Amino acid sequence: MADRADVEVRAFSEADRTAVVALWARADLTRPWNDPRRDIDRKLAIDPNGLLVGIVDDRVVATAMAGYDGHRGWVNYLAVDPDLRGNGLGALMMAAAIRLLEDRGCPKVNVQVRTDHAGAVDFYRAIGFEPDDVVSLGRRLVDDGPGDPAG
Repeated sequence: MADRADVEVRAFSEADRTAVVALWARADLTRPWNDPRRDIDRKLAIDPNGLLVGIVDDRVVATAMAGYDGHRGWVNYLAVDPDLRGNGLGALMMAAAIRLLEDRGCPKVNVQVRTDHAGAVDFYRAIGFEPDDVVSLGRRLVDDGPGDPAG
């Protein structure tokens, strides 16, 4: 069983791609309208150091995607291998993402949680996040279409 001390946190490398997409699928983060491979490509095109992976024994066990727009920081795709949850890996990855954002001068970090991930809300509250009095709205600009998140 891995714990925080066993994890190397580093920037994503192309060799991680298949494992990252598979982890996101196992962690129930993928949706048909968000092609995870395209999300990786988009992130790498604008900020390759903002996609972090947690590695144990040469295996991707956790991820976090951090971004800063000059006003707010965001963390997406926080994922921990379901078999390794409860060992502090999620908090470790969030701490790494927050350090990256702080180093960029970011004054505040936000996360969005799907309404069907109630356990994630409890996790974020446990590490110091509080609900903001806002409504999150979205508008799709690119249709990724249905895809096979694990393939």
